[in-house]
Amino acid sequence: MSTDRPEQVLRDAYTHGHHASVLRTHSWRTVENSAAYLLPHLREGMRVLDVGSGPGTITIDLARRVRPGSVVGVDASADVVAAAAGLAESEGVANVEFAVGDAYALDFDDDTFDVVHAHQVLQHLGRPVEALREFRRVTKPGGVVAARDVDYGGVIWNPASPGLARWLELYRAVHEWNGGEADAGRHLKSWAREAGFTEIAATGTVWVFSTALEREWWGGAWAERATESQFAAHAIESGHSNPDELRRVADAWRAWAADEDGWLLMPHSEIVARA
Repeated sequence: MSTDRPEQVLRDAYTHGHHASVLRTHSWRTVENSAAYLLPHLREGMRVLDVGSGPGTITIDLARRVRPGSVVGVDASADVVAAAAGLAESEGVANVEFAVGDAYALDFDDDTFDVVHAHQVLQHLGRPVEALREFRRVTKPGGVVAARDVDYGGVIWNPASPGLARWLELYRAVHEWNGGEADAGRHLKSWAREAGFTEIAATGTVWVFSTALEREWWGGAWAERATESQFAAHAIESGHSNPDELRRVADAWRAWAADEDGWLLMPHSEIVARA
């Protein structure tokens, strides 16, 4: 039986949205800190597709690594696509292009890419298995589909904070309301098997935020996201929270960021599936 979630397909909405506080954290991402597991599979001259490319920092990094090959980044947001294209131009990376695209219906022929990559994408989709089948369709025989997703069920922090505990509870509820799977990491391998892949390497890595600068950056971003981003709007719209509670969650993030004992870990699963 399929593990896609047809009862939630009508929403299939992006929980984070594209508020400036979200894009700031996404723009920190590079191949080294977010897709290192893919490095052994990259070669000069490859053609790569980056699905859910967002602000384009990983995509542009991939393009630098496969030159003289080429990379295409696709994202559902036209504004984000335009900004990513502008970033590539400003950094002088010419072997990358960006386009608006749909993970379920990619505008490419069969067997087009050597690598199809998706970072933090499948967790937001109501039909992750269907998306993986589409990724496989546009991958050349012998090429790879690579995906990495967080697993919110394993997020831990110190010191104890009722406010952050409530944040995690709210985040998981809103994520589910939007049709996604907050614990996507643990499902990547089984989703890939259901999509028809038989050769799958599954690994895991973590993000850790501990230094004063890391806490200020991550905690500050989430304090703003808790009240200003699409997550906040969806938390209220869904009935899971209200503005007063979200302000308390934001205060909890600021308190954690200011605490010298502050430490937070986010676990991720990764798959490299051979087409």
